[in-house]
Amino acid sequence: MDVRVIVLNGGSSSGKTSLARALQGLLPEPWLLFGIDGLIDALPPSGTDLDLAADGTVSVGDGFRALEAAWAAGVAATARAGAPVVVDDVFLGGPASQQRWREALAGLGVLWVGVRCDPAEAAARERARGDRTTGMAADQAVRVHRGVHYDLEVDTTRTPPADCARTVARFLALSRSAGSR
Repeated sequence: MDVRVIVLNGGSSSGKTSLARALQGLLPEPWLLFGIDGLIDALPPSGTDLDLAADGTVSVGDGFRALEAAWAAGVAATARAGAPVVVDDVFLGGPASQQRWREALAGLGVLWVGVRCDPAEAAARERARGDRTTGMAADQAVRVHRGVHYDLEVDTTRTPPADCARTVARFLALSRSAGSR
């Protein structure tokens, strides 16, 4: 099946967005990027059941899940309409989060990529950014990967985004060539 969606899952400050931007510059056709940060930025200031605690933990309720499902359906519709898509997400619910995406993306070719980063390095990036709640990166670094199945994993701890992007692009090219046989 022709891959139309690349899903990047990793914790906060793991390098998903930098990897996605590097992929956009590397892949031969234009790929649209939809990230969880964009969804969060689009949310109204209250009434969404999204709680960012002072210790960096994030919890979500039914209100957020409903908006997230609508967003995922829109991302899937974009891919179905012919635009290849990179999704930059944080699977707070682990396998349940992946299952929600599997349902939204049913019938589309998807490449599942785990974006790992050492918790200490992610926390250092979080501090350097200054725009995240302290503790979020360390809390999510390992947790978002538990029970999630990937086609490919990259580790951004010491590997630059461009190198990770080349790894993903090579895997994508090999998948496409194997699928055309």
